[in-house]
Amino acid sequence: MANSESGQPLAVVRQAYGALWRGLLGPLRTIIQPAAAVVLALACGAALLAFNGYEARAVIDVMVLGVFQDTRSIAEILLKATPLILIGVGLCVAFRCSIWNIGAEGQFYAGAIAATAAGVSFDGLTAWIYVPLVMIAGALAGAAWAAIAGLLKVYFRASEIVTTIMLNYIAIIMTSYLVTGPLRDAAAAYPQSARLVQEAWMPRILPPTRLHIGILVALALAVVMYIFLFRSTRGYALRVVGISPDAARYAGISVPRNVMLSICLSGSMAGLAGAFEIAGVTRRLFQSISPGYGFEGIAVALLANNNPIGAVFSGLLFAILRSGSELMQITAQVPQVLVLVIQGIVILSVVGFAVLRIPSMRPSE
Repeated sequence: MANSESGQPLAVVRQAYGALWRGLLGPLRTIIQPAAAVVLALACGAALLAFNGYEARAVIDVMVLGVFQDTRSIAEILLKATPLILIGVGLCVAFRCSIWNIGAEGQFYAGAIAATAAGVSFDGLTAWIYVPLVMIAGALAGAAWAAIAGLLKVYFRASEIVTTIMLNYIAIIMTSYLVTGPLRDAAAAYPQSARLVQEAWMPRILPPTRLHIGILVALALAVVMYIFLFRSTRGYALRVVGISPDAARYAGISVPRNVMLSICLSGSMAGLAGAFEIAGVTRRLFQSISPGYGFEGIAVALLANNNPIGAVFSGLLFAILRSGSELMQITAQVPQVLVLVIQGIVILSVVGFAVLRIPSMRPSE
């Protein structure tokens, strides 16, 4: 009896210590995995650069530290992070419902097309009306483009992986057709649309840099989507469908409705990213308006473990790597092909570490 009573305080201490360890491990896991992935990727990149005759340390310093050299550089990182965060957050919603939306690139293009059409079609509107109009047009177009794949899945059981990939090509080809035909600026030497009216431009928040209000919208939507997924009944239902559609049906949850909701929300975020790119950066539509944001957003969501708040940090990480790669090409005269190889190594490393899970570590009892 005495041994049992004396062991109780020790058991309580062990439980408290275990809870504290697990509480610390959660935040550490989100930091350790991306950091280890980036370190490994940079080490592989340095070896590749050295093998090709470049001074690896100097080039890596340019890639990692050069992007933070002044306010303009930091603003460019945030500018590149805006579409990555929006697309990544949207894909977190779809992936939580086990809807593998690989069509964010096409939805991005759909949003860009709609934003362009809205931005050149009206005169006499104030910026207070025109800016939200362009944003809504882009979001609705992205949602509508994603809804095609959702309807095919719900009514014909078509794989959303295949349909969204095919819709990517259709959206890209449609953009090429529009900028060489109906939307082409007759005065331009290259295929492009007319410039958006000035009232439709996204307001800049850090002049004279190009950073616009899109980054604030992206951060706000990340918080909203987190609350929706993890603090609302509708978000809970969506996650249940993702875990087990049969259990969801048994509980009276509509699987088709949640499938459509998740893919449309995902598409609307990608379409909004396309609208921000048009109205905030290029201000006109080009054939290759996206440098691959839609595909990179998949890695952003995977690295964040399908957590919208985590997508903010992984989106910033990928924006830093993208800016650093561009700076490495310009400053250190590294060929573009080699830069793309290093970018690929980084993405593979980051996604690979995101797939791994650090096992729960408990003190021995």
